[in-house]
Amino acid sequence: MSDLLERLSGIIAARRGADPDKSYVARLFSKGQDAILKKIGEEATETVMAGKDGIRERIIAETADLWFHSMVLLAWHGLSAADVLAELARREGLSGLDEMAARKSQQRENEVKGASE
Repeated sequence: MSDLLERLSGIIAARRGADPDKSYVARLFSKGQDAILKKIGEEATETVMAGKDGIRERIIAETADLWFHSMVLLAWHGLSAADVLAELARREGLSGLDEMAARKSQQRENEVKGASE
């Protein structure tokens, strides 16, 4: 599966500078980050609705759209699916509750540090 995500990341990166009239990815990039974020919001909503409907094929299709557009956002920031997979690997074996508590603790430390600067 990670091979597919790597290939897709490469395709997205390669199409970034393509002609916006010939490439959907290039069109998204040409419209800027706000357009990409708007598309992610739309796809997230459609994924939620598909989940509520409980229709397997729609859940899969909408989740694929959400993942794809999230990968476009990653590419916008010079990131790839490999970066997300590395983070998931880092979290593997950790309790979700422990992970959330650690992130909140880190956020508080960053806020205190920022306030003192």
